[in-house]
Amino acid sequence: MTSGLRTRAARFGNSGCWDLDMPSQTLLLICGFLLCCQEFVSRENALASDSRRDDATELASTPPMGWNSWDGYGTTVDEAQVRANARWMGQHLKRFGWHYVTVDMEWFVTNPTPEGNSKAFQYSLDENGRYTPAVKRFPSAANGAGFKPLADYVHSLGLKFGIHILRGIPKLAVVQKLPIADSSYSAADGADSADTCPWNFDNFGTNSTQPAAQAYYDAIAKLYANWGVDLIKVDCISSHPYKGDDIRMIRQALDKTGRPILLSLSPGPAPLEKLDEMRNYAQMWRISDDIWDIWHNDNAYPKGLGDQFDYVAQWAGKAERGHWPDADMLPFGRLGPAPGWGKPRDTRLSHDEQRMLMTLWVIFPSPLMIGGDLTAADAWTLSLLTNPEVIAVDQHSSGNHPVISTADTVVWLAQAGSGSPESADRYLAVFNRNAAKTVVHFEWKDVALTGKTYKLRDLWEHKELGSADALIATLPPHGSLLYRLSTVRDGAQSK
Repeated sequence: MTSGLRTRAARFGNSGCWDLDMPSQTLLLICGFLLCCQEFVSRENALASDSRRDDATELASTPPMGWNSWDGYGTTVDEAQVRANARWMGQHLKRFGWHYVTVDMEWFVTNPTPEGNSKAFQYSLDENGRYTPAVKRFPSAANGAGFKPLADYVHSLGLKFGIHILRGIPKLAVVQKLPIADSSYSAADGADSADTCPWNFDNFGTNSTQPAAQAYYDAIAKLYANWGVDLIKVDCISSHPYKGDDIRMIRQALDKTGRPILLSLSPGPAPLEKLDEMRNYAQMWRISDDIWDIWHNDNAYPKGLGDQFDYVAQWAGKAERGHWPDADMLPFGRLGPAPGWGKPRDTRLSHDEQRMLMTLWVIFPSPLMIGGDLTAADAWTLSLLTNPEVIAVDQHSSGNHPVISTADTVVWLAQAGSGSPESADRYLAVFNRNAAKTVVHFEWKDVALTGKTYKLRDLWEHKELGSADALIATLPPHGSLLYRLSTVRDGAQSK
């Protein structure tokens, strides 16, 4: 080291250079080099982020649609039941856009109970501390096959396969110090034994400062990719508590596999201030805690249909192609034989409330994940899920936002398709939050429209209602309507 270099290292402004008492020209050259390096790294990080966002856009260009086992089967679902629901979806729903078949939580538990989260559970793990399907529930997983045979079956139906996991590392793997696949670490090296999900006991949290944490997520992501998994729902990660480091590590692990895997974050309510971070790494994130077949609950869990209006209003306009705030599952049909909450039952939501829930979800727009037992679906339930005009609102609308929101009445407006705002039709949804019949009467200007006359089409009933110079309708208790509005050309254009 020359005499001009000394060990004193004082910050040189905010540039990231160091004042080392060296000649000024040398110092400027070094500073310039360091700044170039810093700019290069920042640019590379930005390009990687943009590339990830582009990939996510293709992965979930519209809100994902599918089925999840939780509302019907809790943690008890088995292979025969998953296959039966997948077959039913393939036969009845696939042509309407429903594609994901997801096995929800604790598929690795050998002695499950419907509601899950038991300290008495016994687990199925491989030699590298990764959960594997409980063979007595998923017999095709024997001999190390994992979920690949089941995923292959789902794929053979033209559908996609998903699984639920919990953030962190299995406690059993940590206690036994099982090795992490393709690394020199053990599970204990990446775990934070002081961190456990507040409502689930399966895993320890991760210590994101340790490379073993990323190594563990890399190992499970590689396993899931080899199984053919298309969607991973990660729990105890987007709320109580929010775990940004785990979201980042999981997304990086999924990207390393080379397989396009959709990342869904649960539970909610996800923090609105973390929107940019969640958009960067995930395709879906929950905006509320679990929604079940009730209207309202003062407690935090579960929430009901009536509670969801405030949540969707907070997240209005935050959806973008590839990244979707998630209003949770559709608790329709038969919630059994072993629901994740409550006793086996047919949904307690009235027909009007079920239609209201579907209307709110599509006008928001939310991912659509059916929660009940598909194989027990009746004609009414099938009608909710196979209305192409209603589904189009969810899949092909933009500018979705509330224009009226009171304790009694809520009105949402959206642009149909992706045409110019001046020429596009509008979707209009009206909700009666009262438990009594109500009559709504709005001038078009009251709902942010400037046209004098609109043609109305009732999307639920597939009926043309003619032209109207105002919105007048009678709604039943907890009732709703969903219209497509077309401007009458001899009137003023809509805004």
